[in-house]
Amino acid sequence: MYPGSEIYGGLSNSWDFGPIGAQLKKNIKDLWWKTFVEQRDDVLGLDAAIIMNPKVWEASGHVAGFSDPLVECKSCHNRFRADYVDIKEKCPTCTEKNWSEVKNFNLMLKTQLGAVEGSSNTAYLRPETAQGQFVDFKNVLSTNPKKLPFGIAQMGKAFRNEITTGNFLFRVRELEQMEIEYFIEEKDWQEMFELWRNEMWNWFDLVGLDTTKIHEHEIEDGERAHYSKRTIDFEFDYPFGQKELYGLAYRTDYDLKKHQEASGQDLSYEGVVPHVIEPTWGVDRTFLAVMLSAYCEDGDRIVLKLNPKIASYKVAVFPLVRNKKEITKKAEDVYKDLKKNFAAVWDDRGNIGKRYYSQDEIGTPWCVTVDYQTLEDETVTVRDRDTATQERIAIKDLDSYFQNKLK
Repeated sequence: MYPGSEIYGGLSNSWDFGPIGAQLKKNIKDLWWKTFVEQRDDVLGLDAAIIMNPKVWEASGHVAGFSDPLVECKSCHNRFRADYVDIKEKCPTCTEKNWSEVKNFNLMLKTQLGAVEGSSNTAYLRPETAQGQFVDFKNVLSTNPKKLPFGIAQMGKAFRNEITTGNFLFRVRELEQMEIEYFIEEKDWQEMFELWRNEMWNWFDLVGLDTTKIHEHEIEDGERAHYSKRTIDFEFDYPFGQKELYGLAYRTDYDLKKHQEASGQDLSYEGVVPHVIEPTWGVDRTFLAVMLSAYCEDGDRIVLKLNPKIASYKVAVFPLVRNKKEITKKAEDVYKDLKKNFAAVWDDRGNIGKRYYSQDEIGTPWCVTVDYQTLEDETVTVRDRDTATQERIAIKDLDSYFQNKLK
């Protein structure tokens, strides 16, 4: 991870994913899509536009109500979320006690469409992906007929003009979400809520999260979003405290009804407006929680014990020595063959021990070493990241060996 715009002094809580981080993030998203879209018959995928007609956000209630309480120190002009500071006390920045009144601050980021500025050209960067599923509900059904219950899944960027950012990837202004709007009959909502509750727990294990650090927090009446009849937050034990990781909400029929009223379009299914269960995952928070779950100090080595399915590289290939042409050539051949089916990386830096440790740190599950014995019997050493044990495998069997490991 790199600080965003670092050569210009950065930008508050803006982060860029470097080569290894970008691949890990992509693998998390690919696993989610495969699990909840490709392997299910009741969920369809969608990729809706980030900038939507502003009437969408009026109908959904975001223009009027998507806000946090804001207070400003009138001495140093720093702004804070009013629920994050005690305005009975002094400002944590300048130690003065000179607070403004608490105001509601809308979190949506505005932009202008076209060359001429004006209220008629105002649009918003979406603060959530969910509205795309509701707005496209009719189109999805007309081209992909489904019976209830069924879901529409989407992953993509969302933007929130957070008053207070921080804690690395936990609270940022540019984030990425993975969400499913699961359309149901009202009478089935409790059963469907439990179904997706179990699916969330299955995902924790699949992606490699430490489930001992995950807690369910039932959101009480008066604290839930206005559209929700029931919400559970799945919270994680971060180094900075127990905070939200994912959410599961019963949104009733609020969204489809609001868009039906505002647009004049019929968004019913067989004469009834469906209700919705919404499981939602944050990509960036998943990345952070996965890293925290996988980090391990084992004696004198640091190991990132990632699930091999999401590891940035599945296998690293080494020549035992660099100055032996036959070994280097054979190692290059092995590397090229493995790279056809696996995310493989070449490493011939320094001694073999340092190479192993380097791959351990970035979570590569297996290292293949081509050595002198390889030239005699066409076998290589395969080392396991987590146990550091080694075994000899025939080169011709490597492909099937790793395929079986990744099942």
